[in-house]
Amino acid sequence: MIEKDTYNTIETTPKPVLFKDKNSKFFGYAFPALNESDIKLHLERLKKEHHAARHWCYAYQLGTETITYRVNDDGEPNNSAGMPIYGQIQSFNITNILIVVVRYFGGVKLGVGGLIHAYKTAAQMILEASTIVRKTINIDYLISFEYKNMNTVMRIIKEKHLNIINQKLEMDCQITISVRKSEAEAVFKTFNYLFEIKITEL
Repeated sequence: MIEKDTYNTIETTPKPVLFKDKNSKFFGYAFPALNESDIKLHLERLKKEHHAARHWCYAYQLGTETITYRVNDDGEPNNSAGMPIYGQIQSFNITNILIVVVRYFGGVKLGVGGLIHAYKTAAQMILEASTIVRKTINIDYLISFEYKNMNTVMRIIKEKHLNIINQKLEMDCQITISVRKSEAEAVFKTFNYLFEIKITEL
């Protein structure tokens, strides 16, 4: 069972895979993506790289708690490409990912059933070739305090194994920590109870 505050994604782009059917070639690509600009860049690059291809069909899913997704058949018959690709994203239970299947037409029509099978297989192959990692959904907090309270703050950070993502240690200190969602409330209370130490959610 996946805990409520974790999700699966990929951190690196695997080597593309190739699926062939009746002279048509289907190249499968997977990219980690955090927003729509990432997706646009990957698609533009692939279209340049495969400028002689016939179709660049894709599906993506972004987000952890609020999900955004999109499918694109790019000229193939309705729901014969984008949805089968998206189906694999769902069956692998993965997010923050873009999968593109680039098709070179081989002169023989595959029919809708053949297309669904080809796009689904290419998407499945690239996901099987990907390194899938589980990450936690985190909340970031800013802790503000005077230098004299440094030891107290650092002791709690060490005891609770908190992840520091940014720090400015001068007379007025600020530390940004990233806390797993399921532990966030307890961490917030710990700092909130302390005199002269302020914690705010970012």
